Amino acid sequence: MIPDTGQLNLAWSAALVGGLADAGVREFVLSPGARSTPLTLAALRHPDLACEVVLDERSAAWFALGRVRATGRPVALVCTSGTAAANWLPAVVEANQSALPLLLLSADRPPELHGWGANQTIAQAGLFAGQVRAAHAPGAPFPGFSPDWLRQLAARAVADSRWPLPGPVHLNLAFREPLLPATPGLVYPDAAPLYCAPPTAMPDAAAVRQLARRLAAGRGAIVCAEGCAGDGDPSEFAAAVTALAARLACPILAEPLSGLRFGAHERRHVCCRHELWLRDEARAAALRPDWVLRFGAFPVTRTLQRFLAGADTLLVEPHGRWPDPLQRTRQLLRADPRAACRALLDEELTPAADGWLTAFRAAEADGERRLAETPQPPEAALFAGLCRELPAGTRFFCGNSLPIRDLAAYSGGGANALHFFANRGASGIDGNLATAAGLAGQGAASAPTVAIVGDLTAQHDLGSLALAAGRPLAIVVINNGGGGIFDLLPPAALPEFETGWLTPQAIDFAYAAAAFGVDYRRCDDPAAAVAEVGAALAAGRPRLIEFVVDRAHSLARRRVPPAEG
Repeated sequence: MIPDTGQLNLAWSAALVGGLADAGVREFVLSPGARSTPLTLAALRHPDLACEVVLDERSAAWFALGRVRATGRPVALVCTSGTAAANWLPAVVEANQSALPLLLLSADRPPELHGWGANQTIAQAGLFAGQVRAAHAPGAPFPGFSPDWLRQLAARAVADSRWPLPGPVHLNLAFREPLLPATPGLVYPDAAPLYCAPPTAMPDAAAVRQLARRLAAGRGAIVCAEGCAGDGDPSEFAAAVTALAARLACPILAEPLSGLRFGAHERRHVCCRHELWLRDEARAAALRPDWVLRFGAFPVTRTLQRFLAGADTLLVEPHGRWPDPLQRTRQLLRADPRAACRALLDEELTPAADGWLTAFRAAEADGERRLAETPQPPEAALFAGLCRELPAGTRFFCGNSLPIRDLAAYSGGGANALHFFANRGASGIDGNLATAAGLAGQGAASAPTVAIVGDLTAQHDLGSLALAAGRPLAIVVINNGGGGIFDLLPPAALPEFETGWLTPQAIDFAYAAAAFGVDYRRCDDPAAAVAEVGAALAAGRPRLIEFVVDRAHSLARRRVPPAEG
């Protein structure tokens, strides 16, 4: 009997997609295409899946990353064969570097069409080599296949995307024609869910005792950056690490992406102005610690990186990476960060000498005074105003280059629990608007979201404004006439600087916003921009706010020498 190829494709896809749903996947991001038809139909008809259709595969991948960041759960991508999957690559790199679980379901032509000049046929199986945790190419559907095998493959893919190191997993799925039967009928395998929960990495008792002894040697500081909470509840980590800082009588130098600057937790030990007072070399030298207990990624700014260069690093990292380009690690503890803090709290800990923490608090106070007494670039008031005025629960996405550094310098801290995000895995300017749209979500899954990006970053991802519709998303584009960060880097001294690095553009963001049905406002004043963000979030409608900055004026303010401490 000749098998019904279309029905075989659909049954195969139902088993795989159903297995992903049974393993805990709840969201699919689909890009239209012919070869992926069985997968797309299986996802769209599954009762437990929310599907978002995004025309452009590049935007789709970045949008999916935004959903992963918002929910902490794996999200599945589906696309057709050919160059479609190649458009995923930048976001796949970011997912790899940022340890985000992403499931890549690329449809493909069957084996007999590869190598014979068939249209829309490329070598897809190894397309993401070096960037994925696992890759599977199970071949085209065949008669008599076991649905349980496909369900197990789906569960394995989800598990591999979450542990031991979260990241992308690639399933390359070939289909023969006809892609669907004459009457498409879907039956999902009826079986118990195959959910595989990742374990919590508990610290070794002997290693904890050794770490406690190291913490007693000299003066120290805790440094928390993006991912410092690991896979656990950020609020629980915040409570544990601040309790540890209190026992050690030491400061926590908290980057914005750590989540420690804002929230209801105890913040008396949290420093958020160090980006300002560390520019005073004498003060930085006086406060340089003997040891640094680090949680999360390597810090964003060179100012903090230089401060850490002379200190022994005690690193807590749960996933198997070694984020220490300074090569200063003296002890590496593989453990869940929250569990590590709690284990240390059970040890005999020696607090720092009187005056150590007081000196950091004095530096923080001087940083506050400097902000009040010294003219700052206009971006300072923008970031400070937003972080002060945004309601608790707001998701705050920050673009790379100057914005992420300005956030580090000017955000401050407060009791309003803001949730900060950025694509710092590879620190690119691509896909930022799509990621922010994914963070914002839609309907019951939505949350007020603010994205601040530079003008070149916005232009780079302009097509993703199509994803803003129906989302509570305020996009602030800081238009300083090109790549303003290069003003602070060596290329600024070159005669070709404007042509090769600054690259000012002539885009009209008002027309760009109108093309995608997004409200537009232009502001030259930081307070007006903050008010427009608040109005956009209150209305629940997307809005693009162009904040125009005089680049020369901003640069002059940035070059004011630091006050002596």
